[in-house]
Amino acid sequence: MGKALTSKVTWVGKVDWELKKFHGDEYSTWKGSSYNSYLIKDVKNVLIETVWKPFDKEFVSNLQNEIDLKEIDYIIANHAESDHSGALPELMRYIPDTPIYCTANAVKSLKGHYHHDWNFITVKTGDTLELGSTKLIFVEAPMLHWPDSMFCYLTGENILFSNDAFGQHYATESLYNDTVDTAELYTEAIKYYANILNPFSPLVIKKINEVLGLGLPVDMICPSHGVIWKEEPAQIIQAYLKWAASYQENQISIVYDTMWGATRRMAEAIAAGIRSQDMSVTVKLFNAAKEDKNDIITEIFRSKTVLIGSSTINRGILHSIGGLLEMIKGLKFTGKSAAAFGSYGWSGESVGHISKALADSGFRVLDDGIKTLWVPDEAALSQCEAYGKTIAEA
Repeated sequence: MGKALTSKVTWVGKVDWELKKFHGDEYSTWKGSSYNSYLIKDVKNVLIETVWKPFDKEFVSNLQNEIDLKEIDYIIANHAESDHSGALPELMRYIPDTPIYCTANAVKSLKGHYHHDWNFITVKTGDTLELGSTKLIFVEAPMLHWPDSMFCYLTGENILFSNDAFGQHYATESLYNDTVDTAELYTEAIKYYANILNPFSPLVIKKINEVLGLGLPVDMICPSHGVIWKEEPAQIIQAYLKWAASYQENQISIVYDTMWGATRRMAEAIAAGIRSQDMSVTVKLFNAAKEDKNDIITEIFRSKTVLIGSSTINRGILHSIGGLLEMIKGLKFTGKSAAAFGSYGWSGESVGHISKALADSGFRVLDDGIKTLWVPDEAALSQCEAYGKTIAEA
């Protein structure tokens, strides 16, 4: 069922309560998600985006309850990723000649996904589409977070359709930001930023300032996932500007994997040393093999300093730490310091491997790290505590 946002705009998307993994298994969605599609009715009628393919027939059926499909004059594809465009093939079976407005890169992406040569109309920043009493203004947003991405703004209603920017993987029937749990909402919003948009932070700042520079009033921000920002929509814009500026809190995260508990004991001793030196800092410990990787990434995003630890295995590191370091490298964190630690029995290469990976990922590596031979005894644990104090001082 559609939900009216204004007299002209109706939400016609799908709430997916069951979704627990996204982007394959790359992103955890413990709160589900939504695929937001919007129908604008004016002299001309416009559909902005569709939904993910598993819901394509349901989407088209529900859309038919809102409008005769043949009365849809234009389709806007802000982004070609399949969670946005998956229902397009089913919809286009009914209205195959309807023009699809998108960026030039989106034409390549949509053809690559669906192998159809639909009636594509390419647009660029500043182009407009007259609908009657309102019009759409297009704003390209390349690499936020795909090369094909764009926003569009509806005059008269003062709505920014922001695509993947300002979204969250968050299922709710409440629809608006002022009708959900604020703490829950921002937990999902910062996780979304940290895991998806952080690599493009310089572009985020540039694009937000470009949109603000247009001087257009924004009464509502309608992203492609999660809630619609209706009450004080500028709050999420300000949050993005803060998150994009080498964001950190007064937090140190200690992330490790351990074979027989020795590296875990090191982590706990280092944490105790940090706390004894600085009671004001928040210290959090995570076993990378047991905790969700995206939740760990979010905590790294929030941290000023990160300690990564692993036992040495086959002259290398444990696979959960290896996978996490690969994610960290791609997410391009800035303004953070880091160090490595780990236990070993034979050769002890893990700390060196981790330190190098952290340096290659843009972290300021504080020192050569700390390692212990076999299971740490009381003297070794005292050294770990002392090391924690130096980390707090640094």
